[in-house]
Amino acid sequence: MTDSDGNAETGMQVDADLVRQLAELLNENDLTEIEVEDGSRRIVVKRQLVAAPLAAPAIAPAPAPAAAHSEQAPAATADDIARNHPGLVKSPMVGTAYLAGEPGAEPFVAPGTRVAAGDTLLLIEAMKVMNAIAAPRGGTVTQILVQNAQPVEYDQPLVVIE
Repeated sequence: MTDSDGNAETGMQVDADLVRQLAELLNENDLTEIEVEDGSRRIVVKRQLVAAPLAAPAIAPAPAPAAAHSEQAPAATADDIARNHPGLVKSPMVGTAYLAGEPGAEPFVAPGTRVAAGDTLLLIEAMKVMNAIAAPRGGTVTQILVQNAQPVEYDQPLVVIE
């Protein structure tokens, strides 16, 4: 390679196997970007998601006039309530959530489990490292919002503690 002045570059050698492994992690965990830094070497692998073209929506017939007494806001779903709950624990990183310490083991918590601040709620594997997600406060686990081995994004709701 040469730089813009025509001089030979003595730059970074690209580790094709590492790039392939990072690309596989993107696909396996349904991520759009991954970055690795090692000293002065930095590798960023990105992918663009191409959305399928949407079909034009069909025109629906006009709804019948509603009765005057039914002009209420739609009821919030349980998920909406959980996502706005003050005891919501969100993912601090991108990775894969595991509800137990190893395959076949009992989950760390289940709905109805009493936890103290600092108790492990679940694990998130990121870059082959298991990260324990601890309860920020004591209480009772009322909802677990992820499945075992599910990919999670940063700030994704994981657990509700009341």
